[in-house]
Amino acid sequence: MFENIKIIKKFDPAAKSYLEIILCYPGLHALWLHKLAHLLYRMRLPIIPRLFNYLSRFLTGIDIHPGAKIAPGVFIDHGAGVVIGETAIIGSGSLIFQGVTLGGTGKETGKRHPTIGKNVVIGAGAKILGNITVEDHVRVGAGSVVMRNVPAGCTVVGIPGKVVKAGDGTSDSMEQMLEHNQMPDPIAKVFSVLLEKVETQQQLINKLYEKQQLLEKSNSNPPEDDLFLQEFIHGDGI
Repeated sequence: MFENIKIIKKFDPAAKSYLEIILCYPGLHALWLHKLAHLLYRMRLPIIPRLFNYLSRFLTGIDIHPGAKIAPGVFIDHGAGVVIGETAIIGSGSLIFQGVTLGGTGKETGKRHPTIGKNVVIGAGAKILGNITVEDHVRVGAGSVVMRNVPAGCTVVGIPGKVVKAGDGTSDSMEQMLEHNQMPDPIAKVFSVLLEKVETQQQLINKLYEKQQLLEKSNSNPPEDDLFLQEFIHGDGI
């Protein structure tokens, strides 16, 4: 409980006091209610855990299934629209923004939701789907859709998610975890490469066109010997 409060104070510059965090952070309230719901879920009580889940979603806008396993020290920032499935696992120190979904991909049974490592940052609107593992210190860009395992320390962006920055699995600083504007843009890089190739090809075409023009001019003024032969063949010189 206290670890969640400490990590909010660490990551959120808008948090002015511990009292404000306790009273005004829906992500914290959702995690507290989930702890109670998860305890009742492990006791195999029917309906009651899902009622706590429903109450939490009504109060906070965050839907966490009672079966999800969430370590202490997780921060759900803003939280509106966050959905965490039944068999999802989230490691400590992870930062989850609004609109994130940790969901399944079908009606399979057993473990069907993602496993999130420690100190993972999941950007707003990102979707991590299926029984996959996102290892420690990974950064998932906003709006990305991840459906494959992600090695430790990597940065993933895009639809479908692609690793655009490999890591060594070491911890990122707080500043690096919060600098979402520093996320690589693979689509922009691809367009930049394509534009460079198009410009190179256009320059080659222009050079070929200039050579063709020079050839046409030289053919339009043939030498005197060629003129004599043409006149002789056509009978103009007889």
